[in-house]
Amino acid sequence: MPKFPPPKRLLVTGASGFLGWHICRQAPQEWEIFGLFFSHTFCLPGIKVISADLRQYQDLKKLFQTIRPHAVIHAAAYSDPNFCQLHPEETRVLNVETSLHLAALSADFSIPCLFTSSDLVFDGRHAPYSEEDFPNPINRYGEQKTLAEEKMRTIYPQTIICRLPLMFGEDRPPARSFLQPMLKAAKTGQDLPLFIDEFRTPVSGKVAALGLFLALRQAGGIFHLGGRERISRYEFGLLLIESLGGSHANLIPCLQKNLTMAAPRPADVSLNSEKAFSLGYAPPRLKEALREIVCANPSL
Repeated sequence: MPKFPPPKRLLVTGASGFLGWHICRQAPQEWEIFGLFFSHTFCLPGIKVISADLRQYQDLKKLFQTIRPHAVIHAAAYSDPNFCQLHPEETRVLNVETSLHLAALSADFSIPCLFTSSDLVFDGRHAPYSEEDFPNPINRYGEQKTLAEEKMRTIYPQTIICRLPLMFGEDRPPARSFLQPMLKAAKTGQDLPLFIDEFRTPVSGKVAALGLFLALRQAGGIFHLGGRERISRYEFGLLLIESLGGSHANLIPCLQKNLTMAAPRPADVSLNSEKAFSLGYAPPRLKEALREIVCANPSL
């Protein structure tokens, strides 16, 4: 019988969150997954689930010494821009300081370290943005991601930075995507106000996770993992209604600039992801991605 090499150990932070859960689900067979969570446990077949407070450096160091990972994907974050805006010191600890600790530990172990960043590192004035464009965030969350990117690469130049767009996907309590309120409105006939003046390049959580594993094979660098379509939330809502075969939802076009939020929002942070496309990153059209989710969940 042929002997196969043992799977490599991959440490995934934020594994119970929306992105982390999809990372664990889409992991290739070559990886043995150790999923770290803090406040919300979860269960996935074949995933080793570990409770950990990433803010405690000594505990994090012991985890590295015990698991001895071959790579790290850092997906844990306070990702609500409004919460980050109102609680800058609390969110900075996880979004910046913990990220630096992970970069330093990865450097000590000489292993790949992939950091999940955001399209919100940009100001929204010069889209579409490529990896060569200079970050210029306009809210605290974007500032924290930008700072983490810069300092992680200073500590460990081989750090892989993946900037992710708006993501949607299956319901994964407690970490839902923006798709779930839309689906609820579609089922119940509620009014659904959606921006017509905010543009992103969204992808599903599944596609984003596959892109991360593709980037993990690279020896450092920055990668954009956006979708192929620049679209507003209102246009996304229309596609969703079409994917559902029509519904009673009442989509109401509205302007982001007329809504007061704690965190300022850039108008257009569409990503140019040609670099990732050239490596094999292949997000489907949004209509196809939405149809796949709807078909996989007949109750929607």
